[in-house]
Amino acid sequence: MARLKSRTGRLLPVLTLAPLGLIIPAFLMLAAISLSSIVSFLYVALGLGLVIFFHELGHFAVAKWCDVKVERFSIGFGPILWSTKRGETEYALSIIPFGGYVKMLGQDDMDPSQMSNEEIAEDPRSYSAKSVPQRMAIISAGVIMNIITGMLFFAIAFSSGVQATPSIIGGVQPGKPAWQAGMESGDRITQINNRKVETFSDIQRGVALTDGELRIAGFKRDGSEFEITLAPDESGTRRLIGAAPMPASLKVADIEDPEQSVVEPGTPAADVKSGFQRRDVIRKAAIHGEEPQPFETISNLQAWLSEPQVRAEAVDFYVERFDEEGNGTMIEEPITVKPESFRTLGLWTDITQIVDIVAGSPADQAGFKVGDKITHVNGKAVGTEIDPMRLPDFFHALRNTEAPVDLPDDWEPGVVEVIVNRSPDEGGAKDLTLKVKPIDKPGWTDLMMRAGILSQGLPATVPSIGIAFNAIPVVLHVEPNSPAEKAGLKKGERIKQMALIADPDMPADIFGDKLEPVQFDKKENWAYAFRLMQMLPTRSVKLTVSNEKGEVRNVELAPLASKDWFQPSYRGVYLEGLSEVQKADSFVGAVGMGVDYTKNSAVDIYLTLRSLFSGGISPKELHGPVDIAKMGYAVAKQGLNQLLLFLGFLSVNLAVVNFLPIPVLDGGHMVFLIWEGVTRSKPSERVLQTAQLLGFLFIVGLMLFVLYLDLFVHANPG
Repeated sequence: MARLKSRTGRLLPVLTLAPLGLIIPAFLMLAAISLSSIVSFLYVALGLGLVIFFHELGHFAVAKWCDVKVERFSIGFGPILWSTKRGETEYALSIIPFGGYVKMLGQDDMDPSQMSNEEIAEDPRSYSAKSVPQRMAIISAGVIMNIITGMLFFAIAFSSGVQATPSIIGGVQPGKPAWQAGMESGDRITQINNRKVETFSDIQRGVALTDGELRIAGFKRDGSEFEITLAPDESGTRRLIGAAPMPASLKVADIEDPEQSVVEPGTPAADVKSGFQRRDVIRKAAIHGEEPQPFETISNLQAWLSEPQVRAEAVDFYVERFDEEGNGTMIEEPITVKPESFRTLGLWTDITQIVDIVAGSPADQAGFKVGDKITHVNGKAVGTEIDPMRLPDFFHALRNTEAPVDLPDDWEPGVVEVIVNRSPDEGGAKDLTLKVKPIDKPGWTDLMMRAGILSQGLPATVPSIGIAFNAIPVVLHVEPNSPAEKAGLKKGERIKQMALIADPDMPADIFGDKLEPVQFDKKENWAYAFRLMQMLPTRSVKLTVSNEKGEVRNVELAPLASKDWFQPSYRGVYLEGLSEVQKADSFVGAVGMGVDYTKNSAVDIYLTLRSLFSGGISPKELHGPVDIAKMGYAVAKQGLNQLLLFLGFLSVNLAVVNFLPIPVLDGGHMVFLIWEGVTRSKPSERVLQTAQLLGFLFIVGLMLFVLYLDLFVHANPG
């Protein structure tokens, strides 16, 4: 899993504001971080400083070219920390690193009267004395410079190559549009609404920054083409389809901390001596003792590990081992890892009605409907004769049902008889018998995503027939000699809460001390709790239960590893997130990629703004200076090329946002110049002062708003 090494991939452009948008607050942390972290921070500070510098340099250079007297060139605002005078211009560094400014004679955002002052206008070197086209050139120069420097940042990055998360689906969230449309792990999206898609960020932006239904095209894992139309989920702060990037590759995670293990505590991989090492790459695998087969992609390995016959056996992994210099050597001896069992408590619950069905799935074709409740499968009662959590694998296994000894006339291979309880619109629930033919899609494959798509209320799914259902936390059956029976749990008791208790003697898992108990008062999400129990193998379970009399008590249980039920998993080895290198073949190609990336970034920012005003994106999706610093710092740790890509985006962001028609910003000045060019007269001093004041208040208010989001919303997403 890629969760141990940070990779920055944001959903939306981070709107920044010039001159108030670029801030580097993380200098307060310098005393508490390592030398490498300080170097990364200095790279970020230098890069952000360059973005500001080039913007102001554009204004400065064109002002000088138009023979305007530049009184001050400052990086930052407020009190001056350092300054020097060269010729007629003072060059300064100011204390507030929110941006910068060029102060010209006859142009001062804090004193609009200068632009309408007749005395200053008589000075041939004042800004206000220049022609409208000259002033337009001066005002737009900063934006143009940011577009150029952004393009150059992109081109330099692409000339060496940058890492990007490919547009391959790692998992889909049950019940969400991608799941309903039949998308699966391993699918690769190539187009959204006829716009080319190459990275997973392209998918996120293509979904969030459009209106109406989406036309999605691409390739299935087996290479076949697909094209679907779906309506995104708009219930949250942005449009979503419920798809997540591929969380793993064939490479073992290159964990920065040498004392941190590359395997998850409590899993089969953790039991292997002389096992996986940092930067190992899985090249081949086989059921223990059999002939190994090569694997070129993580999708193919994932599919193979999901097969029932592979799940239940020890697997030999053959790896290529890389040293610090990147030299690889195939290791002849395999790393043998035992199966990973499901962890159970020995209690079976009831299930709810079907909450969703995949379009065109076997269940859809067989006549299942949302609202049906499955009561029996091939004559066995769900909840008392079949554990509902085993239904995903139970249906999959039934696809190969052998012919009975007394073959009935209507018997059909692989057909499963299901009794559902259905409540018609006119009332009066009744039982119906439906026949469905499962296909070869194993159950619980979303566990291979680990925490990638985990969310409260996530239903269980049966991929082989295409349905989703929730499980009610009411005990219907207790297995003999199970943890549940030993803890005294009884049929009919209701589980009100489940807490997963960390073992203090074991290394911290991905949730640490931030995992809240699962509440069942309002959500019938036992399937979610079951998933959590599989993801945290070193934790014990504490249940709060109530009986029919309303008496509440707490019981503690240690989950038991099943002897006949095994997970589809990577068996506990942490794998690096899937990424691809985007690199130009030549300098000309790099420039071309830089131009395309600049254009696409500008379009994305425009679409973001449009979606903000139309309500397609919540303002909560905005990010301010604190998050910019955090993202820059995270990107800098990935390498110079990734930082250049980030700075290129910020440059384009600054250009687009700074040219919005808001007083104080360059776009606001351009509006006044257009007015003057059309009417042949300057706006009055009163109009200028009012507009500048309103623009300033708007910018300050927006900055305070995004700071609030950074500090109190994004920092505490729960």
